[in-house]
Formats: sequence, structure tokens, C-alpha cells
Amino acid sequence: MVHVIKIGGNIIDDELKLDDFLNRFAKLKGPKILIHGGGKLATSLAKDLAIDQQVIEGRRITDTETLKVTTMVYAGLVNKTIVAKLQAKSCNAIGLSGVDGNSIQSVKRNDLTIDYGWVGDVESINTGFLQHLIDNGMVPVISPITHDGKGNLLNTNADTIATEVALALSETNEVNLRFCFEKLGVLTNPELDGSWLRILDRKEYEYLKDQQIISKGMLPKLENAFRASELKVTRVEICHADYANEQGESFIGTQIL
Repeated sequence: MVHVIKIGGNIIDDELKLDDFLNRFAKLKGPKILIHGGGKLATSLAKDLAIDQQVIEGRRITDTETLKVTTMVYAGLVNKTIVAKLQAKSCNAIGLSGVDGNSIQSVKRNDLTIDYGWVGDVESINTGFLQHLIDNGMVPVISPITHDGKGNLLNTNADTIATEVALALSETNEVNLRFCFEKLGVLTNPELDGSWLRILDRKEYEYLKDQQIISKGMLPKLENAFRASELKVTRVEICHADYANEQGESFIGTQIL
């Protein structure tokens, strides 16, 4: 089974939590791919540079100046820091953006009501390239910067990238897609960590969304999770980073049905 793991920004922002997660990820047996965002560092750097930031429904509006910042942070500092830490843990990681090896090609989002700027929606995954890397014992670490095939960089949602990579690999592999962040799973009470659900189906998700119990950044995460689960991905889960490498009864998190 191929493990496709996406790590959330709040873990990336905390050096100790990130190191603990990477210890667990490095110990995960079998072929694996790590997809990451950029955490708050891009927002902080943009603020230092007096570049206004806007987020709508959990998605960052990416104007030209913001694209420069996200590329520097996501594909540069964050990606290479993660790769260096994994190499120190005897995990042979290779850092990629969607541009490298034409890994992920996207199309610039065309929304009639919101101008998202240089935001990309995934169009294709170079499955053969990623398969070649994992077949040869390498661990791709993918940042959420993609390209349009016309020389333009695009900022792309990391949850979406994880989903599309998992779907592409599921054509020839069993795939476990796991979204890891700072909560134990999907919560029925956002203020109570113990309210996590062991399973979540589409009907309950729609109810929780209508009640605004699930909102903001969890919406794109869960839409991606259901897309993966409803298509070909073998198993889709949302869990705390502490359970990134757990299997079976020792795993704590929400399985998406």
C-alpha cells in the first residue's frame, strides 16, 4: 500500500511538533509521499513585506506579490527544511514542487464571482514520475506550488494536491490517504478535542456543515477527503499528527466513508 500523507500548517509552525511528526513519518513502512503547506510563515512574511493577505473559505487569494512569497516559503524554506530533517532520520526524501519533473500541472482558477489570482486547480499528475521515485526507494516531499505548462507558477491547495496524487496512484496501487493536523479527527464540537468522530459519511458531513459546526479551512479538506473516498482511494482518514504512522486498533482518527 502507498501512503499519501498531508501535514497541516499548525504542525509545520511548531518546530517540536514538526520534528515529532517527521520521526513518525520516517518510521512509516512502505512507499510513501508527503504533501505539505506552508503554515503561518507565508502570512507572517507577507505582513513583514506589507503585502495584504485575503483568505476566502479557507483558500488564500494569491496576487502576484503573494505568489512570490508563497513560492519562496512553500517550495523553498519549508520544503527543504522538511527534506533535511527527514534525511537526518535516514529517510531518503526528495523535495519537489509541482513544477519539478512536471509532477503536477494545474489550470489557473476561473471563478465568475471571486478573483483568486494565481491560484491553480490540479489538471494532471505525472503518475509515472512519482511511481518511479517511490519504486526506487525515494520519498517525495511535495510543496503546493504547481504550474500551468505555460511558464506560470500557481499556488494550489495542499489538500487538493494530496487528493489528486492519491487518486492518480490508486489507478495501480492500494492507497491510504491521511490528512494529519493538530486535532484528533473531525470534531462535533470545535472547542472539545474529545468530540472526534470515528467515522464520517457524506450525510452527517452535510448536516455538520449546515449547522456551521464544520467551517473555514475544514471545508476544502473534507470536500477533498470525500472526493478521494467516493472514487478509488482505498482508505481516507483525518487524524492528529501523533497518529501519522499508526495502523489498526492503535490508530485514532476519523475515517471518511
